[in-house]
Amino acid sequence: MNGTTGDKGTTESAAGTDGGVVVVGAGPTGLLLAGDLAAAGVPVTLVEKRAPGISNLSRAMVVHARTLEQLDARGLADVLEAKGEPLGRLRLFDRFSLDLARLPSRFPHVLVLPQYEVERVLERRAAEAGVRFAYETEVVGLTQDADGVSIEVRGAEGGPGTLRAAYAVGADGLRSAVREAVGLPFPGRSVIRSLVLADVRLAEPPPTLLTVNAVGDAFAFIAPFADGYHRVIGWNRARDVADSEPLGLDEVKEIVRAALGRDFGMHDPRWMSRFHSDERQAPAYRVGRVFLAGDAAHIHSPAGGQGMNTGLQDAANLSWKLAAAVNGREPQGVLDGSLDRLLDTYHAERHPVGKTVLRTSGALVRLAMAKHPWTRGARAVLAAVATHVRPVRTKVLGTVTGIGFAYPAPRGAHRLVGRRAPDVALKEGRLYEVLRAGEFVLIAPQGEECGREAGRAVVAHWASARRMWLLVRPDGYVAWAGERRPTTIQFPYN
Repeated sequence: MNGTTGDKGTTESAAGTDGGVVVVGAGPTGLLLAGDLAAAGVPVTLVEKRAPGISNLSRAMVVHARTLEQLDARGLADVLEAKGEPLGRLRLFDRFSLDLARLPSRFPHVLVLPQYEVERVLERRAAEAGVRFAYETEVVGLTQDADGVSIEVRGAEGGPGTLRAAYAVGADGLRSAVREAVGLPFPGRSVIRSLVLADVRLAEPPPTLLTVNAVGDAFAFIAPFADGYHRVIGWNRARDVADSEPLGLDEVKEIVRAALGRDFGMHDPRWMSRFHSDERQAPAYRVGRVFLAGDAAHIHSPAGGQGMNTGLQDAANLSWKLAAAVNGREPQGVLDGSLDRLLDTYHAERHPVGKTVLRTSGALVRLAMAKHPWTRGARAVLAAVATHVRPVRTKVLGTVTGIGFAYPAPRGAHRLVGRRAPDVALKEGRLYEVLRAGEFVLIAPQGEECGREAGRAVVAHWASARRMWLLVRPDGYVAWAGERRPTTIQFPYN
């Protein structure tokens, strides 16, 4: 069996990572997860069916604020900010737009940036951290026992092989071989059929960075690449055909004219395709030593641009927990000393988020598809409420951008536990700069020194006179908080 490792395509055998982790799928989710694990000293093999190289045919075009914060905690956000275009207002349809300048984040915008640019940066980081890449390698079977996981693979020349690891993660998309191998269903349905996708040049510049609108029978979305091409996604209610039906540029133009009023002189398509949008979610994100993340765990409509972002946040949640398990960092306190329970929190925390994203993106696409006058009227009312009523606006902003998600907290815990930690100012720098160590961060009042109670946490101090003690997880969520100096902090691991 052949594999490929590193950016330059050096060939070597992907013989196994006994005691480490095998990640299947080299999209954004798999790349971030593998890079985090390798940075924590975990042996990682990243298996990918494709040949080496970053495809420019991926569909994601935006990076939301919470994802940028996660990337900031890895020193990558500023690199991507320099490559993309920030957009301070996200328009979804009609008069429904979100003012992102209100976000309580270092990134009060959505970054318009193709998925392949994100993948390129994540791939470089993973390779530098020591991830071993096995390209042109397909998963054909998987078994697990009390000690680990055996993944049967087939290489580019058809030869069989076996990878052995302590854990495996399926980040291999809609048709996940890992999900199928562990027997998990993927219930759901197609929410919209016969979407068209094209990368074209435009003779006229669109009026905004992201141009989107929906009318009764059509909607269209246009976003720029950095190379002079634009991505176009469109839908026509009257043209409900199979994905295999041929697609021509004239049909794309017709849809865009119906939704936006003109086609901007599109020409020279380099790629055109039909696809359908599903709403599906696996009932479990963990089966023994096997985990699912990204599109392998949940898939939904492209409305709101949450797909890639949700997958990246899955990876940020799972990576530090798997690293703790592989490195034998037994948790204490709130998790009763159980690594197994720590791993269970991945499903408990991320499955509800995936479910919410399915509902939110589904609601947005159904509103965009509104056909009858009364449903369009309801859409206008909902848009007005979401735009102008502050609690509703805050909720919608938090859900679409990921800023508003929080995780369940133990009974009796401080009100901040489970919530996203903002990028507060510390004497040692911004919190998300300190999080780049990949460890817990214990924030103490100025003048306080920490000894054994700090455990493995990086100790930092408020830049202000605040007297609270705060323990922040590696993924930027609050693990513990208190007003008094702790004698023993209940670390999720110690």
